[in-house]
Amino acid sequence: MSGTLNKVMLIGHLGDEIKMHYFEGGGCIGRFPLATNETYTNKQTNERVTNTEWHNIVVRNKGAEICEKYLSKGDKVYIEGRLKTRKWQDDTGNERYSTEIQCNDFTFLSTKKESENNAAANKPIAPNPVANKPSSSDESIAGSGESIAEKNDDLPF
Repeated sequence: MSGTLNKVMLIGHLGDEIKMHYFEGGGCIGRFPLATNETYTNKQTNERVTNTEWHNIVVRNKGAEICEKYLSKGDKVYIEGRLKTRKWQDDTGNERYSTEIQCNDFTFLSTKKESENNAAANKPIAPNPVANKPSSSDESIAGSGESIAEKNDDLPF
């Protein structure tokens, strides 16, 4: 094989707000951490274990501006890009390395608000013994051959 490939595809949640840096020429960079999770069951203890991996994402120019406008901490996003390692010196003069994902494509998968709404919608409702007793308005619905649950099935949420 004569060519090489440097490609990363991630689906994760933003760990913080996007930090923007603007340049004199009009360009800009947006940086944010992205968390991806791996969950498995420990065979020895039968316990669920979740490992979180943090990735440093860098988005440039128009993509950075779009991300800053629409993304916030907790949002789920698909990121596609390539790995880039930077070498820099810390305050004490030591050489340090940072590996980042240079993002060239992204797709917003869900917002934090959508995730919270879905969690609330999927929460089971405790049974209410009074609700099982048909009231006069419920009798007209029940008399039509449809249950209350069937009547509510056409709701958009």
